[in-house]
Amino acid sequence: MINIRKARTIIKGTLAKGHEMELNPLTVAVLDAGGHLIAMEREDGASPGRFEIARGKAYGCIMLGLPGSALNARAEAQGYFMAAMNGAFDGKVVPVQGGVLVKDKRGAIVGAVGVTGDTSENDAAAALAGIEKAGLIGVS
Repeated sequence: MINIRKARTIIKGTLAKGHEMELNPLTVAVLDAGGHLIAMEREDGASPGRFEIARGKAYGCIMLGLPGSALNARAEAQGYFMAAMNGAFDGKVVPVQGGVLVKDKRGAIVGAVGVTGDTSENDAAAALAGIEKAGLIGVS
């Protein structure tokens, strides 16, 4: 389970990695295993629409049980499938990197993190650093 303390640790670690990498302002959303928002932070300078993008990256991971990289590959190979999934989930799925599944030490999915603001690859790298800071395992 990701509690509020761990969610805040993930956000803090993600933003710290973003600063270290000199990324654009980031927005980070942390969801639980049911796809519900636990915590979110949008840095100064990040556009207001970034919240929905970050949440959508994480939401797609949770709902389909796949990391953002796999969702992106699926969208490229089978666009009709991802279109159907977005229909099923009211358009809430953003199938790109920067959506990271979060697992506990036993391998159980306990949530997901969505990061947006820079390139999708950099968003994922920042998320992985934040997840590691919380003592959890990220799958991007």
